[in-house]
Amino acid sequence: MAKDSYEDAIAGLSKLLRYFFIVRTFTVIFLNVAVHLCHYALSVSVRLGRVSVSANQALVVAATWAPFGVALDHPLSPVGPPSFSPWCYLTASKSNSPVFPLLSDSEKADLEGVAAAKIKQITAELASADSTDAVERIKTGFTHFKKEKYEKDVDLYAKLATGQSPKFMVFACSDSRVCPSHILNFQPGEAFVVRNIANMVPPYDLTKYSGMGAAIEYAVLHLKVENILVIGHSCCGGIKGLMSIPDDGSTASDFIESWVKICSPAKTKIKAAYSGLSFTEQCTNLEKESVNISLGNLLTYPFVREAVVNKTLSLKGGYYDFVKGSFQLWDLDFKITPNLTV
Repeated sequence: MAKDSYEDAIAGLSKLLRYFFIVRTFTVIFLNVAVHLCHYALSVSVRLGRVSVSANQALVVAATWAPFGVALDHPLSPVGPPSFSPWCYLTASKSNSPVFPLLSDSEKADLEGVAAAKIKQITAELASADSTDAVERIKTGFTHFKKEKYEKDVDLYAKLATGQSPKFMVFACSDSRVCPSHILNFQPGEAFVVRNIANMVPPYDLTKYSGMGAAIEYAVLHLKVENILVIGHSCCGGIKGLMSIPDDGSTASDFIESWVKICSPAKTKIKAAYSGLSFTEQCTNLEKESVNISLGNLLTYPFVREAVVNKTLSLKGGYYDFVKGSFQLWDLDFKITPNLTV
């Protein structure tokens, strides 16, 4: 009876040990796979000289994984796809030099040569695709200007060298589709032009918008312009941006919303008066109403107001529709002239 119990115990223990070794084997395989994948990435970085591993660090790594049957104490094998057997091990030495061998000078030189050639090739491709086209466009543009304009009116440019006396100051949008000199055929010396997002004029404020204030001050007090024209236009992205600002005032950019909010009173007026219109139609109305806000803001500049009162300066609003090819013009009393349609 005792003998049977003893044999049963031995059999049970043997079975338990078999299960233990099976589990341990699969655990070791799993750990080897995981560690070797990480070790492969590290070895590539080390061989390229991007990472260095000291002897002490190697000892820590080896000691950490040794109890789990993951050996990391062989010399580093050539860089290649990781295998699932222990293939790249760390060797601990007494020095603090990198444990992994770095690329030799000749290997580095070869790689640097290949990299330099590739960079040169990519740079050349980018240059030919973008820079060359841009440079050629600038060259041909200037060549056309010099032939068709400058050389045909050399006396004008000689006269401009002595100074400028423009009759107009123009505020226009930065939009590439609405160049005021192109639209109104201004010649050099005729218009002092300021362009910004949505052709807005901020109110007089000594603490901000100094660039705008300086332009207005220079035009009115030094150039003695006789007209200030603010031109709005169709399909204005800045006005669309103003109409799209949430009611809570939250913004999605660093500067744009803060700038276009200059004409928030116009937005409030349009949304109240044209609530039944579509978003696009509201934007069209706001493109015009924002011009009126800018005209009103111009009067907050003391020197502008004084010149208007003295009738030496006239303020006008304009609206250019490049889709329909029309231009509207109105004065400070908001009397709109008939459409100038071509």
